[in-house]
Amino acid sequence: MPPARQRRPRAVHSMLAGASAVAIGLSGLVLAGGSGTAQAAPGDVELITNGGFEDANRLNGWTCTAGAPETTTVHAGTGALRSTPEGSGTGECTQTVTVKPSSTYTLSSWVQGSYVYLGARGTGGTDPSTWTPGGTTWSKLSTTFTTGANTTSVTVYLHGWYGQPAFLADDVSLLGPGDPKPSPTATSPTPTGPGSPSPTDTTTPSPTATTPRPPSKHLLTGYWQNFDNGATVQRISDVPAAYDIIAVSFAEATGTAGGLGFALDPTLSSRLGGYTEAQFKADIAAKKAAGKKVILSVGGEKGSVSVSSASAAANFANTAWSLMQTYGFDGVDIDLENGINSTYMGQALHTLAAKAGAGFTLTMAPQTIDMQSTGMEYFKLALNVKDILTIVNMQYYNSGAMLGCDGQVYSQGTVNFLTALACIQLKGGLRPDQVGLGVPASTSAAGGGYVSPSVVNNALDCLAAGTNCGSFKPDTKWPGIGGAMTWSTNWDAKAGGGIASTVGSHLHAMP
Repeated sequence: MPPARQRRPRAVHSMLAGASAVAIGLSGLVLAGGSGTAQAAPGDVELITNGGFEDANRLNGWTCTAGAPETTTVHAGTGALRSTPEGSGTGECTQTVTVKPSSTYTLSSWVQGSYVYLGARGTGGTDPSTWTPGGTTWSKLSTTFTTGANTTSVTVYLHGWYGQPAFLADDVSLLGPGDPKPSPTATSPTPTGPGSPSPTDTTTPSPTATTPRPPSKHLLTGYWQNFDNGATVQRISDVPAAYDIIAVSFAEATGTAGGLGFALDPTLSSRLGGYTEAQFKADIAAKKAAGKKVILSVGGEKGSVSVSSASAAANFANTAWSLMQTYGFDGVDIDLENGINSTYMGQALHTLAAKAGAGFTLTMAPQTIDMQSTGMEYFKLALNVKDILTIVNMQYYNSGAMLGCDGQVYSQGTVNFLTALACIQLKGGLRPDQVGLGVPASTSAAGGGYVSPSVVNNALDCLAAGTNCGSFKPDTKWPGIGGAMTWSTNWDAKAGGGIASTVGSHLHAMP
């Protein structure tokens, strides 16, 4: 994103950046691997409370956004969990469990339904996630993870997918070192619910590039400027309804490493006739009530937030959570353009996600150079937090020429640039719904790389369906492509609203 007061092109983003990218090459490009399964070691104990949902209070131990007890169709015993995704939600249920540092755990659950996910957050290492396209039979999901040296708790989660029918879960288990919890009351492999099909163990690894993805909700993200730099000044309530995610720009560094601060800009407030903090909060609440997500963007071109230690990670999570509670933000956007530490920022984001629980929204806006290879720190961070990541909206501007996934160099401001660079992320391990196209709303919004809204739509069609491509045509189609982003809603308004009206309507009409 541009700096808080004015934009300047970055010298690093030029043809020289493209040449350096050639040197980087695609050697770091790898496809996401699957989660494995493992047998519990001798002495391991059950750590999940009420994993079989047999307690008198069927959801005892669990926190659910849309969960309810199920007693008709169960895997074993007399109870199970039923949860229904709603609109922009996934019907997530979580349980935070005490674990031991530097220890290995096996997580599993029997599930039934379309697109059911099982995983754990805050492990201090690589957070596991596995899923199944599912159906009408019970299948078993299983994965393993090892906790970090300082990890004493993890959050286990189950969820479905946007707009899908209710899913079922039963016999959730976390085996490993620790203080035992009561085992599931019923562990018979024979389902007892009327009409339930016979279960089979169809443990499913994490999806690969060829595995069908769940239906995506194509998202339009827009940055809202908490300052006046010549674009149209706006209240949050002025942001068009076409924007699904509104990123408030920006949180700023405090005097403590990793700490975040935020306040309404007094000049902006004055320009808007006295926009108060109370009105700002009320506008956020109204957008959320309308089904939108409002998040706090961290950084910008001149942002100096640094998370490079465990203490800084803790400060980031604590101060971000405090700001989320104060203003009603749904999550954060990471737009750090002066270096990033994938290990500690990943730790901070997982801690924040565990605090926030269901509905947490995490977006990123790396520069093009940051996503040229899976060995880059930003790309490593995206993969590290893939289990909690909503979407990466890379900035396809202010960059000059860069490499595409075919090893060819493409110039910014073209459909080829958008599709060939998105292809790197799509083949590098991110899910299609986690890849968005970040574009400037007008020629005034960036130093270079502007494309018309119709070109953005062509790029989306090319990636999703193989149509309206330029000379570069990907060898794979990604119908679940995540969406698009613009800097900014203010510049879009100044330019007549083409992003909101043209790109927004196109995205929301895509299957």
